[in-house]
Amino acid sequence: MKPLLIFDMDGVLAEVSESYRESIVATVHHFTGTTVTRERIQEYKNHGGYNNDWLLSQQLCRDLDVDVPYETVVDYFCQVFFGENNDGLIAREKWIPNDGLLDRLAATRQLAIFTGRNRAEASVTLNRFAATIPFEPVMTTDEVPIGKPAPDGLRMIMERFPAPGYCYVGDTVDDARSARAAGVPFIGIAAPDSPWHVELATVLKAEGAFAVLDDVNQIEGVLPPA
Repeated sequence: MKPLLIFDMDGVLAEVSESYRESIVATVHHFTGTTVTRERIQEYKNHGGYNNDWLLSQQLCRDLDVDVPYETVVDYFCQVFFGENNDGLIAREKWIPNDGLLDRLAATRQLAIFTGRNRAEASVTLNRFAATIPFEPVMTTDEVPIGKPAPDGLRMIMERFPAPGYCYVGDTVDDARSARAAGVPFIGIAAPDSPWHVELATVLKAEGAFAVLDDVNQIEGVLPPA
């Protein structure tokens, strides 16, 4: 039985500055006429509680004195994100792991995903970039009663997939808090070109990360022996 290495998706496996983050910008601009900066979006993320980009888009609108119903925000966000046939902003995503990394990790560990994406969003990206990678399970917001920073998703994985050890890799405060609440060791990702990079790295360490990396390709240097 192998240890279970669990990945978040956005900012860890997939570079999403031009997909999810740009969808937030486009959604807020559509309803308010104001263009929010990536720095402001990251500031909300660093405070925690905004793992859900639909909720964050709604809150940004509200803070600009425009109250938009949640479902209306979701509908417009998805229109921008998916486009007509997955040709929207989701098509701008890039895969972060270098060739061979996940294959090497899979030789000694079971690979899994716990993401705030729903099943449809996760499937598009995984089918495009990682169709041959044996992620099991892929835990999405569709399966989890209470999303991050709650520990529910990680606890469900631990209950259903017993393993001699667990580790979660994420890039947000909510990822770190979810791992800490579940009692799972956490590795943080703080990309150097991300807004508020230094603050994010500091906060992830304060929330219990035993390592904070520039990107997932550095992970082999910090994982304990399997």
